[in-house]
Amino acid sequence: MIFKEFGTISAPTIVLLHEGGLSWWSLMETIELLKKDYHIVAPIIDGHGEDAQTTFLSIQDSARKLIQYIDENNNGSVFAMGGSTLGAQIVVEALSQRTDIARYAIIESPWVIPSKSLTFLTVLAGRLAYRLYHWKWFARIRARELSIKKQHFIEYFSDTSSMTKDSLINIAVNHSSYAVSDSLKNTRANVMIIIGSREIKRMDPSIHKLIDMIPETKVFIVPGMKPGEFSMIHSTEYYYLLKRITG
Repeated sequence: MIFKEFGTISAPTIVLLHEGGLSWWSLMETIELLKKDYHIVAPIIDGHGEDAQTTFLSIQDSARKLIQYIDENNNGSVFAMGGSTLGAQIVVEALSQRTDIARYAIIESPWVIPSKSLTFLTVLAGRLAYRLYHWKWFARIRARELSIKKQHFIEYFSDTSSMTKDSLINIAVNHSSYAVSDSLKNTRANVMIIIGSREIKRMDPSIHKLIDMIPETKVFIVPGMKPGEFSMIHSTEYYYLLKRITG
């Protein structure tokens, strides 16, 4: 896991984790806004982007690496953590492994209930996608589905085509089979969940599970938003939302 840093190191630290299949650049516009007031740490998850040759093993392994970095560089805790899809799952796992790792957590589209049937399908899709990711026409279709801005397409295509098959399959399996630990109930973080109106039905069991475990959790539903889109596309709104919930 590679860690990019932005802003003044003496400012409160916010960790922002990208979604699966992308890299830190997908959060560039949001980082530009936040770094005025905060010290931003933007990890590159194993198997992605500049760290493509490090095989992604598991969400639990990624959370341990993140916690180790925070222990070594931020005295064991940060002001806030944010992540979308796979990044959100890593944030949830970090909160489960360390109760006081962050004061605030903003998680977008956090899938926390495993699906055996979905896991089987994602393995098949992962094997197929590995070949397709090397074709620009397929990358353009996926980029539109993920709402990736045109100026980031070259980075997206370069990163996805450099992913290894092992990482791609491991990411797919972990994302669909992740089960939140009961230890999440002990987190001291103030948690907000962000989901898009298009994914309410799919995400409903996971949202209820998280609210049952952390009753004070707030849920923010964004009309028309796709999974993981908020921090990547709606940078200004993300900035003001974070200011509001931490203020």
